[in-house]
Amino acid sequence: MRIVVLGVGNILLSDEGVGVHAVNRLVELYDLPEEVDVIDGGTSGMDCLDQVSEADHLIIADCMRAKKEPGTITRLTGDQIPAFFKTRISPHQVGLSDMLGALNFHGMMPKNIVLFGVEPLSFDLSMEPTPVVGARLADLVELLVGELAEIGIAVAKKAA
Repeated sequence: MRIVVLGVGNILLSDEGVGVHAVNRLVELYDLPEEVDVIDGGTSGMDCLDQVSEADHLIIADCMRAKKEPGTITRLTGDQIPAFFKTRISPHQVGLSDMLGALNFHGMMPKNIVLFGVEPLSFDLSMEPTPVVGARLADLVELLVGELAEIGIAVAKKAA
Protein backbone atom coordinates (compact mmCIF):
# COMPACT_ATOMS: atom_id res chain seq x y z
CA MET A 1 0.00 0.00 0.00
CA ARG A 2 1.28 3.47 -0.90
CA ILE A 3 0.08 6.48 1.06
CA VAL A 4 0.91 10.12 0.35
CA VAL A 5 0.32 12.94 2.84
CA LEU A 6 0.57 16.21 0.92
CA GLY A 7 0.78 19.61 2.57
CA VAL A 8 0.04 22.50 0.25
CA GLY A 9 0.31 26.23 0.69
CA ASN A 10 2.48 29.29 0.68
CA ILE A 11 4.24 29.68 4.03
CA LEU A 12 4.94 33.35 3.26
CA LEU A 13 1.23 34.26 3.42
CA SER A 14 0.28 33.45 7.05
CA ASP A 15 -2.75 31.09 7.05
CA GLU A 16 -2.17 30.05 3.44
CA GLY A 17 0.77 27.92 4.65
CA VAL A 18 -1.16 25.85 7.21
CA GLY A 19 -0.99 22.64 5.14
CA VAL A 20 2.79 22.82 4.83
CA HIS A 21 3.15 23.63 8.54
CA ALA A 22 0.95 20.61 9.35
CA VAL A 23 2.94 18.05 7.35
CA ASN A 24 6.22 19.43 8.67
CA ARG A 25 4.94 19.05 12.22
CA LEU A 26 3.68 15.53 11.42
CA VAL A 27 7.20 14.50 10.38
CA GLU A 28 8.72 16.29 13.36
CA LEU A 29 6.45 14.61 15.93
CA TYR A 30 5.78 11.12 14.55
CA ASP A 31 7.69 8.09 13.33
CA LEU A 32 6.08 7.16 10.03
CA PRO A 33 6.42 3.82 8.27
CA GLU A 34 8.12 3.70 4.87
CA GLU A 35 4.84 3.25 2.96
CA VAL A 36 3.86 6.79 4.00
CA ASP A 37 5.37 9.54 1.86
CA VAL A 38 5.03 13.03 3.33
CA ILE A 39 5.40 15.83 0.79
CA ASP A 40 5.73 19.56 1.26
CA GLY A 41 3.98 20.52 -1.98
CA GLY A 42 4.27 24.26 -1.46
CA THR A 43 2.19 26.01 -4.12
CA SER A 44 3.19 23.83 -7.06
CA GLY A 45 0.59 21.10 -7.40
CA MET A 46 1.78 20.01 -10.86
CA ASP A 47 5.31 19.47 -9.55
CA CYS A 48 3.89 16.75 -7.25
CA LEU A 49 2.22 14.81 -10.07
CA ASP A 50 4.69 11.92 -10.16
CA GLN A 51 4.86 11.70 -6.38
CA VAL A 52 1.11 11.32 -5.87
CA SER A 53 0.18 9.37 -9.01
CA GLU A 54 -1.49 6.03 -8.44
CA ALA A 55 -1.23 6.27 -4.65
CA ASP A 56 -3.63 4.06 -2.76
CA HIS A 57 -4.42 6.98 -0.46
CA LEU A 58 -3.77 10.70 -0.89
CA ILE A 59 -4.35 12.84 2.19
CA ILE A 60 -4.12 16.59 1.57
CA ALA A 61 -3.75 19.36 4.16
CA ASP A 62 -4.45 22.88 2.94
CA CYS A 63 -6.17 26.13 3.75
CA MET A 64 -9.66 26.29 2.29
CA ARG A 65 -12.24 29.02 1.99
CA ALA A 66 -15.51 27.35 2.93
CA LYS A 67 -17.30 30.44 4.29
CA LYS A 68 -16.96 29.15 7.86
CA GLU A 69 -15.41 30.60 10.98
CA PRO A 70 -11.62 31.08 10.71
CA GLY A 71 -9.86 28.00 12.04
CA THR A 72 -12.70 25.63 11.12
CA ILE A 73 -11.38 22.38 9.70
CA THR A 74 -13.43 20.74 6.94
CA ARG A 75 -12.93 17.18 5.69
CA LEU A 76 -13.78 16.42 2.06
CA THR A 77 -13.54 13.06 0.31
CA GLY A 78 -14.03 11.58 -3.13
CA ASP A 79 -16.47 13.47 -5.33
CA GLN A 80 -16.76 16.33 -2.81
CA ILE A 81 -13.25 17.49 -3.71
CA PRO A 82 -13.63 18.28 -7.46
CA ALA A 83 -17.03 19.83 -6.80
CA PHE A 84 -15.44 22.15 -4.25
CA PHE A 85 -12.95 23.44 -6.83
CA LYS A 86 -15.74 25.01 -8.88
CA THR A 87 -15.19 28.09 -6.75
CA ARG A 88 -11.79 29.43 -5.71
CA ILE A 89 -10.92 28.05 -2.28
CA SER A 90 -7.25 29.02 -1.94
CA PRO A 91 -4.74 31.25 -3.74
CA HIS A 92 -2.90 28.24 -5.21
CA GLN A 93 -6.08 26.32 -6.03
CA VAL A 94 -5.25 26.25 -9.73
CA GLY A 95 -2.14 24.17 -9.04
CA LEU A 96 -3.96 21.63 -6.88
CA SER A 97 -7.02 21.33 -9.12
CA ASP A 98 -4.77 21.11 -12.21
CA MET A 99 -2.79 18.33 -10.55
CA LEU A 100 -5.94 16.36 -9.74
CA GLY A 101 -7.29 16.99 -13.25
CA ALA A 102 -4.06 15.78 -14.86
CA LEU A 103 -4.01 12.67 -12.67
CA ASN A 104 -7.60 11.92 -13.65
CA PHE A 105 -6.96 12.57 -17.36
CA HIS A 106 -3.97 10.22 -17.42
CA GLY A 107 -5.74 7.51 -15.40
CA MET A 108 -3.30 7.90 -12.51
CA MET A 109 -5.74 9.20 -9.89
CA PRO A 110 -5.09 7.98 -6.34
CA LYS A 111 -7.67 5.40 -5.29
CA ASN A 112 -8.80 7.41 -2.26
CA ILE A 113 -8.43 11.14 -1.63
CA VAL A 114 -9.15 13.05 1.56
CA LEU A 115 -8.71 16.81 1.88
CA PHE A 116 -8.50 18.57 5.23
CA GLY A 117 -9.03 22.28 4.73
CA VAL A 118 -8.61 24.96 7.38
CA GLU A 119 -10.63 28.15 7.00
CA PRO A 120 -8.11 31.03 6.86
CA LEU A 121 -8.38 34.39 8.59
CA SER A 122 -5.63 36.20 6.72
CA PHE A 123 -3.22 35.93 3.80
CA ASP A 124 -1.06 38.79 5.05
CA LEU A 125 2.68 38.56 4.55
CA SER A 126 3.92 36.46 7.48
CA MET A 127 5.68 33.13 7.92
CA GLU A 128 3.42 32.24 10.85
CA PRO A 129 -0.30 31.46 10.79
CA THR A 130 -2.63 33.83 12.60
CA PRO A 131 -3.27 32.86 16.24
CA VAL A 132 -6.73 31.44 15.43
CA VAL A 133 -5.42 29.18 12.66
CA GLY A 134 -2.17 28.41 14.49
CA ALA A 135 -4.25 27.20 17.44
CA ARG A 136 -5.80 24.55 15.15
CA LEU A 137 -2.51 23.26 13.78
CA ALA A 138 -2.20 20.51 16.44
CA ASP A 139 -5.79 19.45 15.67
CA LEU A 140 -4.99 19.26 11.96
CA VAL A 141 -1.95 17.07 12.64
CA GLU A 142 -4.08 14.79 14.83
CA LEU A 143 -6.66 14.53 12.03
CA LEU A 144 -3.88 13.45 9.65
CA VAL A 145 -2.74 10.83 12.18
CA GLY A 146 -6.37 9.72 12.63
CA GLU A 147 -6.82 9.39 8.87
CA LEU A 148 -3.72 7.22 8.70
CA ALA A 149 -5.13 5.07 11.52
CA GLU A 150 -8.44 4.73 9.61
CA ILE A 151 -6.59 3.13 6.71
CA GLY A 152 -4.63 0.82 9.01
CA ILE A 153 -1.41 2.79 9.48
CA ALA A 154 -0.47 3.15 13.12
CA VAL A 155 2.07 5.85 13.86
CA ALA A 156 3.84 6.51 17.12
CA LYS A 157 5.06 9.75 18.60
CA LYS A 158 8.80 10.20 18.52
CA ALA A 159 10.65 9.92 21.80
CA ALA A 160 11.32 13.30 23.39
